[in-house]
Formats: sequence, C-alpha cells, structure tokens
Amino acid sequence: MKRLLATGLASVVLALGSGCATTASMLGMYKSPPNPEADPWENWNRKVYAFNDAVDTAVIRPVAEVYANIVPQPVRTGVTNFYGNFADAWSAVNNLLQGKLANGAQDFVRVGTNTLFGIGGLFDVATELGIDSQREDFGQTLGRWGMGPGPYIVWPLLGPSTVRDSLALPVDRFVGPALAFSDTSTQYSIVFLGLLNERANLLTTGRMLDDMALDRYSFVRDAFLQRRRSLVHDGNAPESEDEAFEADPEPAAEPASGVSPTPAAAPASAPAAAPGASAPAVDAPASAPTPGMPASGPAQSAA
Repeated sequence: MKRLLATGLASVVLALGSGCATTASMLGMYKSPPNPEADPWENWNRKVYAFNDAVDTAVIRPVAEVYANIVPQPVRTGVTNFYGNFADAWSAVNNLLQGKLANGAQDFVRVGTNTLFGIGGLFDVATELGIDSQREDFGQTLGRWGMGPGPYIVWPLLGPSTVRDSLALPVDRFVGPALAFSDTSTQYSIVFLGLLNERANLLTTGRMLDDMALDRYSFVRDAFLQRRRSLVHDGNAPESEDEAFEADPEPAAEPASGVSPTPAAAPASAPAAAPGASAPAVDAPASAPTPGMPASGPAQSAA
C-alpha cells in the first residue's frame, strides 16, 4: 500500500516536473505558433491538459507552496544543485552520443568539479569557475540522429510532449540520484522530493502564464514545440527542414495569362551631355524578359 501511495504521489508531481519546467524555459522564447498540423489530436490533448491543470490547482500547487514556505531558499537551492548534478552527468552522455565531444567533456568536468568541491553537488562551484552546463537529453539525441518529432501529445500527469520525446521520457526520467539506492520506498521519496522542489521553483512562472496567455493550452503547445525544435538544432533551427508535420511552402504566384511583366522603370532624367560631345550609344536588349523572371542587365539594377 505504501509503495502504491508513493508511486501515485511521484506521478502526480511528475506532471509539473515535465510540464512546468518546460513552460519556464519557453516563456522567454515564444515567437509564433508552428504548423497546426503538428497537433492532430488537439481534442484529446485539450481534455488531458484540463485534467492536469485541475490536479495541479487542487493538489500540486498547494503542496509546493507549503514546501516553499517551510524550506528556506538556500536549502532549496542546494536540492536543485544536487539533482542538477545528476542531470549534467546524463547530459554528458547525450553530448557524446551526439558527437559533441567538447561539450561532453565539459559536462564531465563540471560534474567532477561540483561533486568534489561542491559537497556532492550541493553547491554549484563549476558555474562560478565558468564551466557552464551543456544540457542535453535523450529526446534531443534522437532528434540529432534524424528522428522527426511526430505529433504533439499531452500525457496525463506527465504534461506536454511529442512522439519522439515520449519515447525518450522513460530513459531521461530513469537517470537520477534514485539509482544510487536499492530500496524502492527510498527511490520514490527521492523522486518525489526532486519534482516537488522543481515545482516550488516554478510557482512564479505559473502565475506569469496565468496573466499572459488567453488560451493557455495553445500557448504552452506552440512554445513547447518551438523550444524543442530550437534545442534539437542548438538554437540554429533551419527555416525549412524535412521534419514531420511541417507546412509545405506556398507556391510562388504566377503572372496572369496574357499579361506581360512590367518593365523596369527608366531613369527620370539622364545627365546632360558635355558641349561638343556625342551622345553615348544605348544598346537595345537582345530579347524581351521571360515572364516570371527578372530582367537582366541595367534594368535589373535600376529596379
């Protein structure tokens, strides 16, 4: 019975560990919605989103608020650093799997520094020394290997995802400090603490989302997809790529039948010729411009 209760509590908090953590990162980078074809299951997703939001409002957020009020900020920062140290270790593995050897080596150095000099990762000494995290997850690794994102999907208690990230989620969530313990109840307690601490750190972000978005579902979906696309491409996502469910570019407009393209306008006036000098000869174009193609030569420059 205790094991089932621990499992249920960990699952409930996991909803915000995935969903709200993503929301916090994407608030500052949302620009425009992606192709609507990326959400073919919108009717189902909206219902699941409403369910997750109700659970958060009734259970998770109040518990996180109590936790934030009771536990001092320095202690919560230490908990965040401790779990982040394990995330950096997994990030190093993913960087190596993606062929980013320098980033992987930097993450390994960061983990060693924080583990040795930061008392097991409770203090983030590496950042103070300029060794920044190169955070990568297995979903990004799958994207790097060429797997498309697939449709957007919202999981009960797990939050927003895609088909690709759903396949990676069990692996990403499995790696953590709970692996150091064999006792099941201890493992669930560690998972619960990490996710509760994560949700407490995002209380302000949740209020910002309430104030900013008229349709919170659409905002979270669009920003999530945009953020994941940016992460997979290291912030340099191409304007057009052959990922699944991307909109086809609109065909270029063709000129109406029988209508010739408007020729480039001639200069309003030409400089006066010097006294006694003959006017320069002007060569006629060899042929008329092809419809739909820009004119060549001086006319193109004038345009």
